[in-house]
Amino acid sequence: MEFKVYKASDVHNDPFSSPVRYIIIIAPYHTGVKWNKEDAMSDSKEWATLSPEEFTQLQKYIDYTNKKVQDVLQEFYGEGTLSRHLQGDSIDFEGFKLFLKTYLEAEEISDELCRHLFMSFQTTAGQDTTEPTAQSAPGFVCVNDVSCYFSLLEGGRPEDKLEFTFKLYDKDGNGLLDSSEVDRIITQMMRVAEYLEWDVTELKPILQEMMREIDYDGSGTVSLSEWLRGGATTVPLLVLLGLEATMKDDGQHLWRLKHFNRPVYCNVCETLLLGLRKQGLRCTFCKFTVHERCARKAPPSCISTYAKSRRDTSAQAHVWVRGGCDGNKCDRCQKKIKSFQSLTGITCAWCHQTIHDECLPFMSSTCDCGILRDHILPPSAIYPVVLERQNSQKNGVCGTPGTPSEEPAQPFTTPEGQALRIIPVPDTHPLLVFVNPKSGGKQGERVLRKFQYLLNPRQVYNLLKGGPGPGLNFFRDVPDFRILVCGGDGTVGWILDAIDKANLPIRPPVAVLPLGTGNDLARCLRWGGGYDGENLVKILKDIEASNILQMDRWSVQVMPDNPEEKGDPVPYEIINNYFSIGVDASIAHRFHVMREKYPEKFNSRMKNKLWYFEFATSETIFATCKKLKECLSVECCEQPLDLSGALSGVAILNIPSMHGGSNLWGETKRPLGEAAARSTAGGAVQPQVITDAETLKNCVQDLSDRRVEVVGLEGVIEMGQIYTGLKSAGKRLAKCSDIMLRTFKHLPMQIDGEPWMQAPCTIKITHKNQAPMLIAPPPRSSSFFGLKKGPQEP
Repeated sequence: MEFKVYKASDVHNDPFSSPVRYIIIIAPYHTGVKWNKEDAMSDSKEWATLSPEEFTQLQKYIDYTNKKVQDVLQEFYGEGTLSRHLQGDSIDFEGFKLFLKTYLEAEEISDELCRHLFMSFQTTAGQDTTEPTAQSAPGFVCVNDVSCYFSLLEGGRPEDKLEFTFKLYDKDGNGLLDSSEVDRIITQMMRVAEYLEWDVTELKPILQEMMREIDYDGSGTVSLSEWLRGGATTVPLLVLLGLEATMKDDGQHLWRLKHFNRPVYCNVCETLLLGLRKQGLRCTFCKFTVHERCARKAPPSCISTYAKSRRDTSAQAHVWVRGGCDGNKCDRCQKKIKSFQSLTGITCAWCHQTIHDECLPFMSSTCDCGILRDHILPPSAIYPVVLERQNSQKNGVCGTPGTPSEEPAQPFTTPEGQALRIIPVPDTHPLLVFVNPKSGGKQGERVLRKFQYLLNPRQVYNLLKGGPGPGLNFFRDVPDFRILVCGGDGTVGWILDAIDKANLPIRPPVAVLPLGTGNDLARCLRWGGGYDGENLVKILKDIEASNILQMDRWSVQVMPDNPEEKGDPVPYEIINNYFSIGVDASIAHRFHVMREKYPEKFNSRMKNKLWYFEFATSETIFATCKKLKECLSVECCEQPLDLSGALSGVAILNIPSMHGGSNLWGETKRPLGEAAARSTAGGAVQPQVITDAETLKNCVQDLSDRRVEVVGLEGVIEMGQIYTGLKSAGKRLAKCSDIMLRTFKHLPMQIDGEPWMQAPCTIKITHKNQAPMLIAPPPRSSSFFGLKKGPQEP
C-alpha cells in the first residue's frame, strides 16, 4: 500500500488562511493494488490524504455552509432524521453520507469523497471490513470522533470549541474525562496541526505538559474547568483552534503561526527558530516573534490601542520591538543593519522606522506615525471618558440581510465599560477600514492582518464579526475621516447602505481595495480590477492623494403583477453599478444557480470564467431571451422607448464598467465628474431624457450627472465583441433621470451582478442620493523600463 502526502500549499493557494478552515483527512492512495480485507483492516487505522481536487471540494463546501456541528448532531438522537443510522455511539456509511449532506448543505456529494472521509474515521473493532463500493463502505465510525473533528474546523472562539469537544466525550455528564478520552481529543488536534505543517515534535510536548498541569492531583481524570483553564493558557493550542482578536483585551498579543523563509530569532530566548520551515508564533499587532514553547514566557504587553487616561494624550511615544531588521537600512544613519546571529535592530510599531540599537539614543522620544501619519489614529488620540455606553452603540447598524453574524460586535469601550472618544491629530484624515475576509480567494484574511499592523487595530474591522455598525459608530463624531472597503462590489454596496442607515453627521468618502471578481466600481474609480498582493503602503499613499467624486445611487422598486405569486427575492433595493434584464442576466442567473448547487466546482477565477463561457455558449444556441420587445416595455421619463430590432437584453448603467470591464455605452471622452461640474458652474443643464440617436452619439457617461444610460444588447456574441474590443459599444437607447419597465412574463434580471428570476412586474428606477467616493490619482509613469518600485512595505 502506497501513501501520498500533500502539503497545504499544494492544495490551497492562500497560505495565510485561518487554520481553523483547513481540513486534515487521510485516505489511502491507490496504485492499482487489489483491495482486500487484510489491507482494509490495517490501513483503516491510518489517516491518509485527500487528493487536491477532493480537498478543494471540501473547502468549498465548508465555506458555503451555515450549519454548526452541534446543530446537526441533534438529528442523531430522539426522533431526529438521522437517528435510525445510529448504533450505539457509531454510524454506518449511509448515516455518514446523510450527515455530510446535512452539515455541508449540499444536495449531492460524490461517493468517492464520502468514502475517503469515512475511511479517515474508520474503526474496525468488531467489524468486518470489505471492499468499499459506490453503494457501501466497511464498518462504522464513532459519531463523537466525527463531530469533534469537524467542530475543530469551524469558526468561533477556541474556548467554545474546547468546551464542545469535552462534552462530546463526557457521556455520563459527570463533568470528568479519563486520560484515554482526552487523548482522543488531542489526537484530533495533532492531526490537524500535522496537516497544517506545524512542527508536531514541538507541539506534542507542549500538549503533554498541559495535560500534566491540568491533572494536578494525578487522579487520571480531568474536569471541564481544568480542561478549559489548561487550554486557555496554552497559546499554541489556542492558535491552532483559531485565536481571534478581541479589542477588550487591550495590550494583549494576537498570535498566529508563521513560517519564515530566512533566519529568525525568538524574542524571548533569543535563539534561532529551527526546523525546515523555521516555524514560530508571531503577533499580528507588533510582530513579536517566539518559539511555540516560549509563548507562555513572552511578556504580555503588546501595543496599547488607546491612552489609559486623558493625561496620556499629549504626545505619542515610540513603541520599539527588537529583531527582524537584518537586511534593512537604518532610517537614521542609512547604513545597513547587519545580522550578528541574534536579534538585530529595532522597529517602531507605529511609525515602522527601523534603526540600529546604537542609534536609539539619537531618536526623538515622540513618534509622528511616519509616512502613514495622515491615516493612523495613534493611541494618544483615543481615550476613555467616564460615561455610560454611548446611545449610538445601542442603535448601531447591524449586519445586512443575507449576511448574519453570530459573533459579538467589536466594542469601542474599555473592559470597565468606559466609552472611548476619538480626538484625531490635527490636519489628518483617519482611515476606517472594513475587510471582508472571504473576498478574493480569502486574500481578505491577509489584508486584514496587514492593516492591523500598519494602522491602529481599532481602525480595522472584520465585516464577518458584527458588520460595519461598530466601526461607523466608533467614528461617528470624527471629523474628516475616510473609509476603505476591502472586498468586491457587493461589499461596497453593503457599506454604502450601512452609511445611509447610520445617519452620520457628515458622510465620509469611500475608497475601494478590490478583492472581488468583477470589481467594476473599483475599475471606474481607478483602484484596479483586483488586488494581487501590491504594497499596501503605496495604496494608502494613493488614498491620501485621492480626490472626492460624488457618485449617483438609484432606488429600485419592484411591484409584481400578482403579489401572491412566489418567486426569487429581489437582491437589492439600490443600484450602485448597473441593472440589466435579458441575455446577460440569464447567463449570470444560470451561473448563480449552478454555483449554489455545486459550490465545489467554482473554486477559482479561471474555472468561473470557463463556466461563464459554457453558459454563454448555450445561451447563444438556445437564445432564451430573443424577441425581448414582445415581453418588455420601457418608459424613460414617461416617454416610451423604441425596442425595435433584434434586442435580447437591456442594460441600465450608472458606471462605465460592467461584466468585469466591459463599457457597453462606449468610451468616455472627458474625465469623470466633468459633466456635473459644468452643469453646476452655470453651463447648459442636461435635459431629463434624451432618446434621439444622433444626440446620444455625443452624450458622455458620468457618475455624477444624476442620469442613467440605457443600452440595448443584441446577444451573447455582441457582448463578447464589446469585452474584447472588437466592437466599441452596444446600441445606445436613452439617457434619462428616471425609468419605468414593465415585463409580461418571467425574465432573468440582475442588480450589480446579483441575478434572480422575476415574475411579471413593474419596475421603477429613480435617483436616491449621491455618495462621495474616492477616485485614485491618475497612474504615474514609471522608469524607462517600467520597473520603478514603490516604498518597501514593513
